[in-house]
Amino acid sequence: MIGRADTELDRTVTAPGASPTGRGPEHRVAAFTIATMLVLGALMGGINLFVDGVLHEGAGRWVYAATMGLLIAMAVPLVVRQRAGRWHMFALVLLGDLIYVVVVLCVQDPVRYATPLMLLFPAFAAAWFLGRWELGVNMVATTLACLVGLWPSYDNPVGLAVQVGVSAGMLNAAALSVFVLRRRVQRLLVATENLSRLDPLTGLFNRRFLEEQAPRLWRQARRDGVRVTVMVLDLDHFKRLNDAHGHAAGDAVLRAVARALSAAVRPSDILARTGGEELVVVGLVGDGDEAAHLAERLRFAVASSRSAEGHAVTASIGVALSRPADGEDPAQELWRLVDRADAAMYEAKQQGRNQVVARCRPSARPSVPEQLPVPAVSDVA
Repeated sequence: MIGRADTELDRTVTAPGASPTGRGPEHRVAAFTIATMLVLGALMGGINLFVDGVLHEGAGRWVYAATMGLLIAMAVPLVVRQRAGRWHMFALVLLGDLIYVVVVLCVQDPVRYATPLMLLFPAFAAAWFLGRWELGVNMVATTLACLVGLWPSYDNPVGLAVQVGVSAGMLNAAALSVFVLRRRVQRLLVATENLSRLDPLTGLFNRRFLEEQAPRLWRQARRDGVRVTVMVLDLDHFKRLNDAHGHAAGDAVLRAVARALSAAVRPSDILARTGGEELVVVGLVGDGDEAAHLAERLRFAVASSRSAEGHAVTASIGVALSRPADGEDPAQELWRLVDRADAAMYEAKQQGRNQVVARCRPSARPSVPEQLPVPAVSDVA
């Protein structure tokens, strides 16, 4: 997870076929909304059981009653699970089309008591929760349901074809419009969210994203028995470069450094710009040697980077390690770790810049502080 704007947007955009499969508040609201509509549909349709002349007597009335009961039964899993998976939603949509056909066969006058408008609910549900091919399948199912529903009311094939085309066409056009609107809204929301956690100059992540990822990193570190490492990188003599060549040259160097570091960090590491010429890398390592060697690789990547105008800088890097413990506040511990890495970075500057200084805080269990080995580096500034 390196924080480039284009790749991150591709990974983060909700797939058009995604359905409310999580358990967040928005997914619970979606599940309860669908369940409520199912129950209301059953209750409103159940009124026909008490109105004379609407339903066929005998088996037709019992089948209709069972269908209304099925609608209520379909709402129960949504309320219990508080979510609706993609295939679950697809099945509900197709079942809604089938229920319309059953209702048509049970009423005496389908045109009057079972218009194709009943298919609006499954059509809109498919458009909002399902993907392209599922929506396409439902559009075909909608057309077939309209054909079956209107068939008994028309003796003229031409009139039947016109009515089916108008009804199915309007339903499918409305569903397709909702689908296109939903995709647009999703992309705008994701783009807005990404802009709020990305640095606009370099495309790297920002402080907000680091803090959002802290709980996940702490859980993974405890589960895998590894450590969290923070590396603070500060570009050497960056103000001197800005004063000599202008801020545009400094921005170009920052972008070049961001590209070089993005290629050097591991896919699981988080690379962020926290302000000015300071960047932070957060990742998981097994021991101090691994953290020190990764920091040295990053130092070399910065020193090897060049802007289009040929400008280059070096970086002083401070490294800190922590073994997460139960009960810690991940966000607070992350910033404490950043502070320790920041202090180590200033020590690297005092020792001549373009160096790595690595320190580890004392663990809660061992009584002897641990210090990471620092690779030997040469000053290429």
